[in-house]
Amino acid sequence: MEGLWRRFDRIVVFDTETTGIEPGKDRIIELGAVSLEAGAETGSLDALVRLPEGVRLSPFIVELTGITDEQLLAEGVDQREAAEDFCRLLEGCERPLLVAYNAQFDLNFLYHFLRPCGRADVLRLPRFLDALTVYRDRRDYPHKLCNAIEAYGLGDTAVNSHRAVDDARATVALLRAMAAEREDLERYIGLFGTHPKYGLSGRRISSVTYRPQSYQRTGPLYESTDKI
Repeated sequence: MEGLWRRFDRIVVFDTETTGIEPGKDRIIELGAVSLEAGAETGSLDALVRLPEGVRLSPFIVELTGITDEQLLAEGVDQREAAEDFCRLLEGCERPLLVAYNAQFDLNFLYHFLRPCGRADVLRLPRFLDALTVYRDRRDYPHKLCNAIEAYGLGDTAVNSHRAVDDARATVALLRAMAAEREDLERYIGLFGTHPKYGLSGRRISSVTYRPQSYQRTGPLYESTDKI
């Protein structure tokens, strides 16, 4: 990952677990993140987030994540506390990079999570990298995180548990594996692939370039961008 470390002094890899798939309507119930400097983990966040009174998890989300209403009530923190804890991972950093697997989804939810707390401004400085976009260029469908873990033989050290901090650490392992395979991760900074048929999902991020990404791999997505 030398190319990334030449450009950034801190990389924060994060993941969310949510009540559904609609940012602004559904809510984050777990926020996990890992902070890296010079390749070493320097901090982490693993926070369950309480829901407003009267809001309950669907049976599907309980089954998917293993998180229950009772667990959120007993172990969860309020939204503002989790937001401040996340922001602390970026404090004092002049050149941060935020990374997620399917970053368009997680960044949209993170924005709606931070905004009511008056902390959405923390997203202005970082650049963004979507590990899913990179993986789509490397391997054929399917493209879930569990598929990427299997494809790179990371099953002994990484797990796609649908728990946020586990998935964030799995994404760190995947980034390292993809960088060892081909050192071009920095070419994907600010470049997100979109569904070839359905296009962009969620709110457009102003600092991101979006390009349709076919399931038929013909070359890196950044090469098509370079020609525009």
